[in-house]
Amino acid sequence: MSQGIKVNSRVLDMEYAVRGPIPQRAAEMAAEGRRIIPCNIGNPQALGQQPIRFYRQVLGLLEDSAAITRERNLRAAGFKEALGNDVIDMAAAMLDGSRTGTGAYTESAGFRFIREAVARFIDSRDSVVSGSTNGSDPDSILLTDGASGGAVYVLEALISDPQDGILVPIPQYPLYSATITRCGGVLVGYHPDEEAGWALGRDNLERPLKAATEDGVKVKAIVVINPGNPTGALLDRQSMREVVDVAREWGLAIIADEVYQENTYGQEWSSFASIIGDEPIPLFSLHSVSKGFYGECGHRGGYLEVRHAPPVVGTNLDMRDILVKQASVNLCPNTMGQFLVHLMVTGPAEGSETHRIFLEEKVRVLDDLQAKASMIRGYFEQMTGVECFGRTGAMYLFPRLGPLPEGQTDFDYCMALLEKTGLVTVNGAGFGQAPGTHHLRMAFLPPFELIEEVMPEWVAFHNGWV
Repeated sequence: MSQGIKVNSRVLDMEYAVRGPIPQRAAEMAAEGRRIIPCNIGNPQALGQQPIRFYRQVLGLLEDSAAITRERNLRAAGFKEALGNDVIDMAAAMLDGSRTGTGAYTESAGFRFIREAVARFIDSRDSVVSGSTNGSDPDSILLTDGASGGAVYVLEALISDPQDGILVPIPQYPLYSATITRCGGVLVGYHPDEEAGWALGRDNLERPLKAATEDGVKVKAIVVINPGNPTGALLDRQSMREVVDVAREWGLAIIADEVYQENTYGQEWSSFASIIGDEPIPLFSLHSVSKGFYGECGHRGGYLEVRHAPPVVGTNLDMRDILVKQASVNLCPNTMGQFLVHLMVTGPAEGSETHRIFLEEKVRVLDDLQAKASMIRGYFEQMTGVECFGRTGAMYLFPRLGPLPEGQTDFDYCMALLEKTGLVTVNGAGFGQAPGTHHLRMAFLPPFELIEEVMPEWVAFHNGWV
């Protein structure tokens, strides 16, 4: 082995800027004792966001099931410090539903009772009558290790030939480009209209489709991230209808990354399931416990819903069967992530004291995120040439930096910004961007006092740099 070893070239070619050279340099600086503000990734609890107490209280009882009886006895004895009955009842019901607890393998698609809860959540969210023809089916839901696990399953299954293509928004979350590279497919980029708030028109989608087809690429699916990552922008319903129309006419599946559906800050959001309805357009939709107001990134919980699963050529299977087969190779998703998905789609009993506290925590987190985004956008107005388009959504801002000094790139800018201020961002080229433009992505997660401290430093750095 001293001679070295040859590895899969596709793995070598993968790039993931969110954890690339800039955050790697930040880790070195942190080891030197320098202040680091990690805004390169949507990782709320790393920047001080507190966990939702209801979730952690239930998880604690799930991991230590003997505590359920103890807490019941404390409640009966009148101890005010005891957990609420709704917390205890939720944990007990979830353990009963699981039958095997937290330490055993589950079905490959995840606990059945949780998939049923997810289906009810989706129907309620989309104002659909459960059990109707366009309702959600628990048998078409897979619980996954974060939304990323579901996205990887879908892309691995779809890309069967080196000329198979996936239509991906530019800029895009690098999970998609990295996975397409690893699977040996072709990334076909489409560019939303930045100055129109990252909106989509027919031409934005069909121009790259036609060019790819002329090059012999068979485009199989379109990825849509709503609200956007890295842009944070929220798609309007007209843009969503354009996606559905193009998918219908070109025979594409839709991969709807909807993990930021709670991060809309009072603006209207629609799911792609609600736009498609009962049209036979294949849809793979993703959600996660990592974002929203919960921010439980490390627990790696998510789900993938499949609608109108297309048949698999040469078999009597459909795409859902293939996805379950892929999941079975990994045995099952982690159980605590599955339980958190259940808590995400159910919540505490309405009217209880636990529910009141839960709502207060939820509103506080979302209001703080919106206020921090607004504060940072205000500082952008003090930076020469900087513009930030689109409605605020998700957890990110993606400002366009304007002209940079000759020979300098947005990577150089972000690295210098890190060295000067300790602020860890990701340069726009790491996500893709229109030729001739320069951007960066910043997660608006730091505490208010840290934002107020670092943003004037960034303004001074920027205006000096340009």
